[in-house]
Amino acid sequence: METGTGAEDGTGAGAGDGTGAGAGNGAEAGAGNGAEARAGVGAGVGGSVHAAGTGNAETEPEWTGLPPGLLRMRRLLLVVWLVPLTVAAGLLPGLLAGTGWAAFALLPLALLLWGWSMLGRNWRSWRYAERADDLLISRGVLWREETIVPYGRMQLVEVTSGPVERHFGLASVQLHTAAATSDARIPGLLPTEAERLRDRLTELGEARSAGL
Repeated sequence: METGTGAEDGTGAGAGDGTGAGAGNGAEAGAGNGAEARAGVGAGVGGSVHAAGTGNAETEPEWTGLPPGLLRMRRLLLVVWLVPLTVAAGLLPGLLAGTGWAAFALLPLALLLWGWSMLGRNWRSWRYAERADDLLISRGVLWREETIVPYGRMQLVEVTSGPVERHFGLASVQLHTAAATSDARIPGLLPTEAERLRDRLTELGEARSAGL
């Protein structure tokens, strides 16, 4: 009886220990394999996303905006034209027909406020990008317009600056191509940037034309 009891105890203990150890090892191995698999999948997905983002960033052109001097010049011209008109629309009808007619001054004043905001939006919409084979110009608020000027089709690049532009230290770059309808213009640049852009576009245009 004692021997049987010992056997039963030994068998039970051994079975219990073996089963518990096997179950524990299996659970730990399964958990470890699952964690490694999830880590591998996560690293793979993260690497793919990073690679895709890098590729998209490389294809996006580097845009260059216009200097703020162009916005100041245009807003000053707006004020010079509309402020005297606002004063005249308020004083003349008020003196000749009565004070109630002075409300006509609200029309040019509203136009002044609207034009002030629209000039800012239009200035922010202007930008250009120098790409490998062409120059890309984008502009427009309500109607967006993008012009692509291939370097090989450029015939003349000139820098112009009127009296008002010279007063504000600005210049414009005018691009002339083989087709008259594809001519483009970049206004309100600093003179140094306008000259640099003219020289670079002329050099690229001559190189592309020689290679055709």
